[in-house]
Order: sequence, then C-alpha cells, then structure tokens
Amino acid sequence: MNKRFSQGIVGSMVVLCVALAGCASTGNESIRAESSSTIKDKIVEGKTTQTQVQSMFGAPTVTSFTDSGLEVWTYDFTKMSADAISYVPVVNWFGASSSGTKKSLVVLFDKQNVVQRYSLKEAEVSQKTGLFNR
Repeated sequence: MNKRFSQGIVGSMVVLCVALAGCASTGNESIRAESSSTIKDKIVEGKTTQTQVQSMFGAPTVTSFTDSGLEVWTYDFTKMSADAISYVPVVNWFGASSSGTKKSLVVLFDKQNVVQRYSLKEAEVSQKTGLFNR
C-alpha cells in the first residue's frame, strides 16, 4: 500500500475519533428532537392519558408526587460538546470544559391519570473540570 495513502487513512481516523469523542448525550432520547410545537401536537391537557404519554416517550427519568398526591413525570435529555480548550495539549491536563443544552419535559397527571399540565423547557448548560476551573 502506498505510504502516503496509509498516512491519509490514519489521519482521517484520528480526526474522526477526536470529533466523536467531543460529543456526548444522556437522558431520554425520545425527547431529543421535540420542541414546544411538536409537544403541543402530541399532548393535550385534559385529554392525553398517562398510558399515551408512556407509549410516546417511554418511561420517565424521574417520577415524583405533589403534596396533594398528583403524579409528576420528568423526562430529561442533555447534549454536550467539548469546548475548544479541551483539545489544547498540556492545558487540558489542568482544565477542560464542555457546553450544550438540556431539555426537560415535565408532565403533571390528575387523579384519573390524565394530563393536567405539561411544560417543555430547554436551557444552555456548561461543565468545567480541573485545576483552572475551581
């Protein structure tokens, strides 16, 4: 095999690995592509049931209860990408950072297991690690 060709393949593989290593996502994948308008088309307050919500989005990340005993389901999805400083040799030993977005869908059910209210929020998030970021 041509030496130049094999160096090109190795270089391409390194670039691909670095690109893939810089992104991560956690949480419930079913809400990754959702927006306020798509959720509005899927969930109708006073009509959509708990069973229907579970069939659309799967099991919630967190289940809790209000003081009056109403059930609350929370779905979370976070997508993070490494910031440029994380790729600087030696500097990244002492500090790195990543940023991205977190999406949360919160659904409140009434006593008959019907959606009473819901909310989808998206916020910018960041994470810093290392000595430089204390």
